[in-house]
Amino acid sequence: MTDHPQQLHASTRAQDGTVLAYQRHGSGRPLVLLAGQANNHHWWDGVREDFHATHTTVTMDYRGTGTSGKPDGPYSTRLFADDVIAVLDDLGVERADVYGTSMGGRVAQWVAARHPDRVGRLVLGCTSPGGPQAQERDASVRRALAHADPTASRQALLDLMYSPAWLADHPGPYTMLGDPGMPPHARRGHLVASNEHDAWDALPRIVAPTLVLHGDQDRLTPAANAPLLAARIPRARMHLFTGARHAYFQECRPRAGRLVRAFLAGQEDLPLPEAGHG
Repeated sequence: MTDHPQQLHASTRAQDGTVLAYQRHGSGRPLVLLAGQANNHHWWDGVREDFHATHTTVTMDYRGTGTSGKPDGPYSTRLFADDVIAVLDDLGVERADVYGTSMGGRVAQWVAARHPDRVGRLVLGCTSPGGPQAQERDASVRRALAHADPTASRQALLDLMYSPAWLADHPGPYTMLGDPGMPPHARRGHLVASNEHDAWDALPRIVAPTLVLHGDQDRLTPAANAPLLAARIPRARMHLFTGARHAYFQECRPRAGRLVRAFLAGQEDLPLPEAGHG
């Protein structure tokens, strides 16, 4: 990725012809940043900049979001992973580090398991393996998010993303509460894709060095999923951020950024427990 401007907003097409918008910033080794469910590339605003001293960051608008195409579906995390590869192909990137959070972490699992030659290092944040092995959010969380009052459901999501202390000091605007321009069919498609994700059988095939990160107070994707992933992926390492909820990477940005940068740089002496493999 040399001889290119430091910023690029472009698009390519998926195998089915869907337009895929993507964004490239910075310079250095490619780092793909994958956003959460029903979000576009703005999920990473204010975070991606932490990697530009060493990496070229690549984000994308999932199909159904941003300026990408919005087909009727079906949508799946496997399909999103294929779209990631289409973007890398368009950029001429043979191998990249990948950092996915929330549903982006589910997508990243498929990218690493199905295309091991394309992934250098892998970071999975606030995510789960999906399927019957995963620890699901409790019914009260589901009820709060499905509230008929949009204001109440938005507040419920904020409370799941951030601690009360952080919210008190950061009145917004917030970039992680969903793409407001998504049509209803695409929003439903993203929900189905995330809910139907199940990469449990594929996780042992991941060969990339892997770091699993999670806030220990996360109820949106319960923190119990972190040790499940770390034990299932060979030689994975794990770190929990004390007191953090789903958006640990924003609330704990200085610590999380340092940790991820050190891991991506190949520093194997990180102060992290070895997760083991089982």
